[in-house]
Amino acid sequence: MRGSDAVSGRLFSYVDLEKRVPADHPLRIIREIVNTTLLTMSAEFDALYSPFGRESVPPERLLRALLLQAFYTIRSERQLVERIDFDLLFRWFVGLGMDDPVWDATSFTKNRDRLLAGEVASRFLAAVLSQPKVKALLSDEHFSVDGTLLEAWASTKSFRPKDGSGPPPAAGRNGEQDFHGQRRSNETHASTTDPDARLYKKGHGKEAKLCFMGHALMENRHGLIVGAVATRASGHAERLAAQHLIEPHAERARRITVGADKGFDTQDFVAEMREINVTPHVAQNDNGRHSAIDGRITRHAGYSASMRIRKRIEEAFGWAKTVAGLRKARHRGLSKIDWQFTFAMVAYNLVRLPRLFAATA
Repeated sequence: MRGSDAVSGRLFSYVDLEKRVPADHPLRIIREIVNTTLLTMSAEFDALYSPFGRESVPPERLLRALLLQAFYTIRSERQLVERIDFDLLFRWFVGLGMDDPVWDATSFTKNRDRLLAGEVASRFLAAVLSQPKVKALLSDEHFSVDGTLLEAWASTKSFRPKDGSGPPPAAGRNGEQDFHGQRRSNETHASTTDPDARLYKKGHGKEAKLCFMGHALMENRHGLIVGAVATRASGHAERLAAQHLIEPHAERARRITVGADKGFDTQDFVAEMREINVTPHVAQNDNGRHSAIDGRITRHAGYSASMRIRKRIEEAFGWAKTVAGLRKARHRGLSKIDWQFTFAMVAYNLVRLPRLFAATA
């Protein structure tokens, strides 16, 4: 017998959202980890809010919603709010019931800005890694570090002389500007849209773009990100950020190792790593120059292992750019870019944890 296509609504609904989500759905494990982490951060959330006035959107629900935005490649927060309104899985993960109203997109953005003002992303990353089940997966001896370019939300047309001597752009909403033949550098020019962005290119023959740099520290056992920071783009930013990220892990009696690519093969970086009890497993750059890495390091089997494993950090960068929406920054200003990049690294760790738990069970 053919079924009827007629739609008949019900006056009451007795379906529990908890029963709609499959028992083996990976978001169940992620939600358990996130809820435990957010519970430990309750006191930090209290410090961000005034004890008076109207109740805001709970910060726990804000962070869960932002995680969904990274997991499911949602381009904007307006689209995210619309998705939460009709998607039962999203409602369940965020913590909204079937009949609970969804926030206005503008209210969501304004409440999110309060979290951007605090160091919530870095603390969130540390709180996730400190959970016993997650901590058991981490290596405390072997690490890898690397950086990647993050394209700024600013056009090269906005890169204008700091003294205002440049010709004005043509009339119109997106007026043309001819800067061919001009000598432009970060010392004499700055973006009027995002002054923190810097003109930088990845290598010889590559196009120069306004961008930032994201830096990550990975532990080598399972490839989880244990440290992240964003900086202004420069030739020394990678090495300075690497030292900043590795120092907290070097405060121990035994030496640790850190793997890195050829860009870190400099005399000063290798010397600084050795001073803080870190063995630099850096790829040798001997193309027309003398490498700072000699046989004292390369003769050990651990060096070859670091050279092989360190490339896995590119998986985190690739996931953040293709899935989490970091191909082009959604915010302006270094502090907000730092928050967005660190939060994307937290989301990357959370996505990988269900499979890691299953593999090590």
